[in-house]
Amino acid sequence: TVWEIMKYIFNIPPPAKYGGRHTVTLIPGDGIGPELLSHVTEVFRYSCVPVDFEVVNVNSALETEDDINNAITAIRRNGVALKGNIETKHTMPPSVKSRNNLLRTSLDLYANVMHCQSLPGVQTRHKNIDILIIRENTEGEYSNLEHESASGVVESLKIITRYNSLRVAEYAFQLAREKGRRRVTAVHKANIMKLGDGLFLECCREVASGYPDITFDSMIVDNTTMQLVSKPHQFDVMVMPNLYGNVVSNVCAGLVGGPGLVPGANYGRDYAVFETATRNTGKSIAGKNIANPTAMLLASCMMLDHLNKFCIVPCIFNIIFFLLQLHTADLGGQGTTLEVVQSIMRNIQSKGQLTAEM
Repeated sequence: TVWEIMKYIFNIPPPAKYGGRHTVTLIPGDGIGPELLSHVTEVFRYSCVPVDFEVVNVNSALETEDDINNAITAIRRNGVALKGNIETKHTMPPSVKSRNNLLRTSLDLYANVMHCQSLPGVQTRHKNIDILIIRENTEGEYSNLEHESASGVVESLKIITRYNSLRVAEYAFQLAREKGRRRVTAVHKANIMKLGDGLFLECCREVASGYPDITFDSMIVDNTTMQLVSKPHQFDVMVMPNLYGNVVSNVCAGLVGGPGLVPGANYGRDYAVFETATRNTGKSIAGKNIANPTAMLLASCMMLDHLNKFCIVPCIFNIIFFLLQLHTADLGGQGTTLEVVQSIMRNIQSKGQLTAEM
């Protein structure tokens, strides 16, 4: 598992648990986040999953950082979090930083992992897609280092370090080996950004030399997006800097059915935060009972796998089960969010609660 890789690399203990139960920080976020996470907690309660949630609300309308600092403290205390996306308002002053970025950088969640996988029952142009995307998560263009050097002239710094590039590349190759993958592709723009992206590519090549069993290649980011929508099956594991990961992960989510289907995870040395892979708030559909809960439920399953809870397999089975028979509006169906969740719980009931399997 990913957790075993983390233990291997960093030799760190598992998250603390009390009486066989884990406490997890729950950040509802904005848009559809609160309603989707309320369904997750209901499924967990119904299934007798031994997880207690410590709810920490973050207010994206505030200019102060007290609320996100409280959330960060809670994650440091519990080790693990499940979150909805927190809106970054464009109307806020430039001094107000993205709370999502603050969380990732403060906890040093340097690697974002997304598994882009075709799911049964979902009709898409390309079939049998199975791509692992590892994205550098704390640097790049999202370093929040920009200023207006003269009126109408804005300078935005892209930060790439050898330290972070090496450990992200190492993470990608370790994960590839652990999952039995055969190829790792580094995505870059080193033909233009020779120093920054050149450094990232150089680090990937250096790490690749230690994995002779895994084929390594590289591809320029603009060609990558074209290749993804035309011939996605050529990709196996992909590793890339922050901004490219943002673009590529959204393209890949579209390939397998949309943002409502794909989970994501943010890993660091000491902490892990789970969320939907495409970091959308879904404000336009909030409160309408039409959001697809799959991505958030799968993110919660990734969290259980991280916590070494063996209910991961039946949990995923139940989510796939509903995909075969009930679709929400984003997949062309008429099922509501609540109906999908209820179908999952009915399926759990038919197979018995999960307590005995943990």
